[in-house]
Amino acid sequence: MNDASLLMALAGAGAGVWLAVWAYHRWRLRRLAPRRATAEPAPQPEEGGRLEPVLEPSQVPATAQEAPQRVLSPRIDALVELRLERVCSGEAVLAALPASRRAGSKPLWVEGWPEQAASEADAWELPRAGQRYSRLRAGVQLANRNGALNEIEYSEFVQKVTQWAEHLQAAADFPDMLAVVQRARELDQFAAAHDAQLALTLRARRAAWNPGYVTQHALRLGFVHGALPGRMVYAAADGTPMVGLQFETQAALADDPELAVLREVRLTLDVPHVPAELEPFARLRELAQALARAMEGWLSDEAGQPLSDEALDAIAAQLRQLYQRLDEAGLSAGSAAARRLFS
Repeated sequence: MNDASLLMALAGAGAGVWLAVWAYHRWRLRRLAPRRATAEPAPQPEEGGRLEPVLEPSQVPATAQEAPQRVLSPRIDALVELRLERVCSGEAVLAALPASRRAGSKPLWVEGWPEQAASEADAWELPRAGQRYSRLRAGVQLANRNGALNEIEYSEFVQKVTQWAEHLQAAADFPDMLAVVQRARELDQFAAAHDAQLALTLRARRAAWNPGYVTQHALRLGFVHGALPGRMVYAAADGTPMVGLQFETQAALADDPELAVLREVRLTLDVPHVPAELEPFARLRELAQALARAMEGWLSDEAGQPLSDEALDAIAAQLRQLYQRLDEAGLSAGSAAARRLFS
């Protein structure tokens, strides 16, 4: 072989090596790039099966803490009833209300007893225009996730209610401060011992994901977009929010979300906010495992430890005991009082 032929052979071999390296590099880039959502038709139910209903965002309550018509509870509020000299109109009650409905970090509520109310069952409601009230009461929440009602907050409550009563030419006899604060501390201790906010972390096994890929798979399982970027909600058939899905807000707000990289997402359950009869942990578990299969991920706790079926079974057993203790305390999960206490 002459020198020219040798050079040609070496050049060809070099080009082949270079092409092989280039092809391997491109393969690695594709393998490591975040997975993207794909354009596809709406999923159809498998034979013999059915799809869970997908709720529109308007069907899901904005927050699980929205107050019902009746809010005050002797179990979690310090209550005081006003001594009225005459029946008050709803307009007068509303006009005299304090500008701020909080005492420190605790909500302050006012309720009225309609003049025509026949029994406790249809009495005590949030004041509204067009109604007339023969009785009025106010209450301040004894505890929430910010802690127990303290002396300063109770004093602020007394001051605001006193001013409100004066506008209505009424008077009020307040419970003893020390007794109220002691009740608040006891309730706070109970809440701290029975609070549960669960989180399962779904982590990528190999290739990372991008926000569109995560969103696509979540939507297919019945999640809807939440109020904040990177947040989604799975709701029960009646609209009760059950399971949350969260990923990095920065990734959701990236200039080019297609290039944003996610290696984990969190599925959350605020246990005291969801009725036990909806079996929210079972649904959380099913959703997490379905996403893990579809997205080639694996489940762990927040510390990064893998969650086996045995570990999930143990959590379910602990939750059954927690639900029972909440029921016995008159604070059943999902009730208005429980949602307020654990907020």
